[in-house]
Amino acid sequence: MSIALVSSIAELQAATAALLRQRAAQETVPGEAASQRKPAGTLGLVPTMGALHAGHAELARAAVAENSVVVATVFINPLQFGDPEDLARYPRSTDADLALLEQAGVDFMFAPDVAQMYPNGEPSVRITAGKAGEMYEGASRPGHFDGALTVVAKLLHVGMPETGLAAPDTAGRPSYRAYFGQKDAQQLALVRAMVAELNFPVEIVAVPIVRDEDGLALSSRNRFLSAEERDSALVLSRALRLLKRRADAHEPLDTASAEELVRSAPGVELDYLEVVDPRTLAVRAENCQDTPFTGEALVLIAAKVGPVRLIDNMLLG
Repeated sequence: MSIALVSSIAELQAATAALLRQRAAQETVPGEAASQRKPAGTLGLVPTMGALHAGHAELARAAVAENSVVVATVFINPLQFGDPEDLARYPRSTDADLALLEQAGVDFMFAPDVAQMYPNGEPSVRITAGKAGEMYEGASRPGHFDGALTVVAKLLHVGMPETGLAAPDTAGRPSYRAYFGQKDAQQLALVRAMVAELNFPVEIVAVPIVRDEDGLALSSRNRFLSAEERDSALVLSRALRLLKRRADAHEPLDTASAEELVRSAPGVELDYLEVVDPRTLAVRAENCQDTPFTGEALVLIAAKVGPVRLIDNMLLG
């Protein structure tokens, strides 16, 4: 089956319900090992803002491997942009996105317009990210995470399989899963908190960061870097790897020296470099400087490279 492009919520829900019924009724492929079969009646959702790259393809492939039906959403959410010019500049590549998702094996690309998602205009009721949404990226982009959680909540509801069509798989995992990249670590933590605290019936699956061979984390914004700026941007992953080596050796992290490394790269303006708890995002100050590193942590980094703002992160421990 080739991928289907749908643009309305009603069309998406009808199409996914029909395909779930069809695949649930199909007989097991003769000779197929039980370990290779996809769980019958499971649905995977991959929310994106388009301009897809190999990192998004990895999200899609993970969803396809674990679910009988997969929906990828492509929606540039205006609630996440404080600057109208930034919204206008965000890259759009519908045909290329469709081709990438089809190659990954996705069943449906849901690409609604703003009127479909927000039929009454800008929503008066929103999800708030709370204090954790005001730190790090939230400090530089006020309101960004409120907008992100609001649209993710809506997409999770829109994509939810119809009652009775989906069931937990043989391992007891939920029948409905949504896939997010580890690269947007703060967003991932906030989505997980929202789902847990508001009792969304969905499993949030994190997919590791995909990097180019030189270590640069893949991002839709990388296309705006010049060759010189891209070379300077590599200092972000170098700083992260430096801290990981120290953590693996249970040495003091000495984040100040990592910050100096980033600032030494031409054209790079460091916003923040923080070592935080992976779940709460609270700063782990006790392990940053003079004491041997123990336990686990997440390093968050953000910097402006030329005109482009980049983020990256790495798990420690």
